[in-house]
Amino acid sequence: MPRFSELIYTPETAQGQAISKAETHTPKIVVPETIKPGEPFKIQVTVGPHPNKPEHSIRRIELYYYEEGRPFNPIRLATIELEPGYAEPKLEITLKLEKPGTLYAIAYCNLHGLWEARKEIKF
Repeated sequence: MPRFSELIYTPETAQGQAISKAETHTPKIVVPETIKPGEPFKIQVTVGPHPNKPEHSIRRIELYYYEEGRPFNPIRLATIELEPGYAEPKLEITLKLEKPGTLYAIAYCNLHGLWEARKEIKF
């Protein structure tokens, strides 16, 4: 029985048929080039280009933060549920972080499973 973490695809771990899905299913995390501790900044997570029909769509995006030095990680920052045909796979949020760490975005496609991206945050 596989561990749940083994069921999440990344561009680095995708194999077989999943390799051809990496470009259109892996979340893209956009953050400013300069981030200062304690100051708000905007980030954006998108997926695609990807179909947006009931039979094939991105249904959920989750955003987590692994904060350096914190005893228990990750911190769930945001979750968005998407209705096919209406909502596009895009999450925008303003964050204020005190410590460096790593942002993780997870996207769920109803046909091709869970896909992960990560972005290191340094000050």
